[in-house]
Amino acid sequence: MTIKRSLEVWKMGIVNYLDALKLQERLFADRKAGKIADMVLSLQHPPTYTLGKRRTYHNLLVAEADLKSMGAELHYTERGGDITYHGPRQAILYPIFNLRDIGFGARKYVEGLESVMINVASLYGVKAHPGKTGETGVWVGDRKIGAIGVRISSGITCHGLAFNIDPDLDYFKHIVPCGIADKGVTSLRRETDTELPSDEVIHEQLIQSFLEIFRFSDIKWKHDSSCLNTN
Repeated sequence: MTIKRSLEVWKMGIVNYLDALKLQERLFADRKAGKIADMVLSLQHPPTYTLGKRRTYHNLLVAEADLKSMGAELHYTERGGDITYHGPRQAILYPIFNLRDIGFGARKYVEGLESVMINVASLYGVKAHPGKTGETGVWVGDRKIGAIGVRISSGITCHGLAFNIDPDLDYFKHIVPCGIADKGVTSLRRETDTELPSDEVIHEQLIQSFLEIFRFSDIKWKHDSSCLNTN
């Protein structure tokens, strides 16, 4: 008998990175304690650079003091992965759910997140693929279209994926994206000849792909950034 699994999705619009990080940490702790059900935060960020737990400062190519004049922030996280950029027109999914319910380990989880983005890219005629060994994320040729950085503890996930719909790619010039020096960065807009729908529609397509890959049977939507006020 198949157990029905439900996923709650919070559609939050554009959210400051630090606010989203604090919310994630609270929800992550609540999910580990069994106080809440499986969920995903679906949002975008203002221009923000983030470093993973390895703190690879050398892959930031401008002085930290110069970021403010560029309209960007820098934040430190405990996720895996290297430095990356988040900004408007980039879809972010932060899943907070129990991998053990479907028997997934870390590697299979990352592969699943890659498949989520590959599936959505294919809807627009873009042939994306996983990276080679040591190159997590999703690529179109040698250009990265989607990044992944996750944290897993006691089988519970946080952080997640970033899929480039049509962000300002100039921001990527100030870093070595994901620590890979000889590769480029791209977006769905740049790679497709198809007219794109709204960002909201693409967020929803990512969520639908996530449901299918991670075996959720139904979804409950929660709208607007009032979610940030949840205690």
